[in-house]
Amino acid sequence: MKTSAPSSSIEDYVKVIYSFTEWQDKPITSSQLAQRLGVANSSVSEMVRKLKDQGLVDHQPYSAITLTGEGMRLALAMVRRHRLIETYLVQELGYSWDEVHDEAEMLEHAVSETFIQRMSAKLGNPVRDPHGDPIPAADGSVRLPHAHRMIELDNGHSGRITRISDENPDLLRYLASEDINLDADVEVVGRKPFGGALVVRIGSGAQRREFDLADEVTSALWVQSESVHEGCVLTER
Repeated sequence: MKTSAPSSSIEDYVKVIYSFTEWQDKPITSSQLAQRLGVANSSVSEMVRKLKDQGLVDHQPYSAITLTGEGMRLALAMVRRHRLIETYLVQELGYSWDEVHDEAEMLEHAVSETFIQRMSAKLGNPVRDPHGDPIPAADGSVRLPHAHRMIELDNGHSGRITRISDENPDLLRYLASEDINLDADVEVVGRKPFGGALVVRIGSGAQRREFDLADEVTSALWVQSESVHEGCVLTER
């Protein structure tokens, strides 16, 4: 008997579970999942039971939620769709990077796999989206940059911005207004006294400028060290 396609809710859940752990090792809890999806804890509990019954997650009461192999495959397929659509909206339709998330959320459930494959080919099979997040390949492999959040870096650390979190559209608009973009060179100067802003130099040559950045900003910027060759490894998921 033919298995029915997963619902959009199931696709959203596995995608959020994956995205939460993509840039850090700590698994997601039910309360964190509820907060990210904007739903009640009771709704999450019911859906997690459904996901477990379908073999998409592992979960025990009062413990974190992790994806199974099947859940990971579905999550990567949805992440690929989302990020390819975001890339297409920016590169081909002139959207700004703070506008694309909600559009992609709607479109990712509606388009066919053939559409996604042709979109990827049209874009030249990109490996990252407009925010620097890696786009999984059709076979599920992911090129994940060796990068750390700017807020975690020591004084004197240098590298380039390789990822910018898209959680806050206002922050993206601020960064765009200051011409702080992907691949910009960055050097950490130091922190202002008494827990003040982090002072960084961004850019190169005549375009190099100094910024005092709040923790909310430096927590959203990921820096790839200059010492890491090419900055990426092929990660099989």
